[in-house]
Amino acid sequence: MVTAALPPDPWQEHDFGVLLAVVLCGAATLAGLAAYLGSRLTPRARRRYTPARVWRDASLAAAGAGVAVYLWGCLHVLFLDDRAQAEACEIHKPPGVPALVGRRGDFLPLRLVCEASDGRDYTVVIPASVNPTVTVLLLLALLGAATAGLLHRRRRGSVRRLPTEERPTR
Repeated sequence: MVTAALPPDPWQEHDFGVLLAVVLCGAATLAGLAAYLGSRLTPRARRRYTPARVWRDASLAAAGAGVAVYLWGCLHVLFLDDRAQAEACEIHKPPGVPALVGRRGDFLPLRLVCEASDGRDYTVVIPASVNPTVTVLLLLALLGAATAGLLHRRRRGSVRRLPTEERPTR
C-alpha cells in the first residue's frame, strides 16, 4: 500500500521546547563564561598574563557577547504566542502583499519569516541587527582563538628543553 506524504505545514514556528532549551543552555554558557572571565581579573591571574592568554580571553569575551546577542534575539520570540506572531506578520506586511500563506521559524539564522502568496517573504519580531552582530562577534572570537593558538605555539617552540641527562634534579 502506497501512502501519500502529507505536505509540510506552512504555519510552522519555532518549537517552544527547542527554543526554551536553547535559551537555558545559552544562559548557562553565558554565566560560565562570565564567571571564568571574572576570575581572570584577579591580581594573581593578571600577573601571569601572556599575549596568548590575553587573546584567549578576548576571544572568549567575543564569544560570550555573541551568545548574549543571540539569546536576546531568542527572547523576542520566546514570549510570543501564535496569535502575537500572526499579528506581527499582519502589522509588518509590505504594501502590495495580497495574503499570508505561511510562517516559519529558523534558528540559523535566527528569524521568524512570514510567507506571502506572491512568493515573497519577510522577517518580523527579531531585530535585523541580531544575525549580523552574532556573525561578526563569532568571527572575532575565531580570529582571537587562532591568534592565541599561534602565539602559544610560538612561545612553546621558542623554549628549548634540555636533554634528559642535563636536566637539573629537584
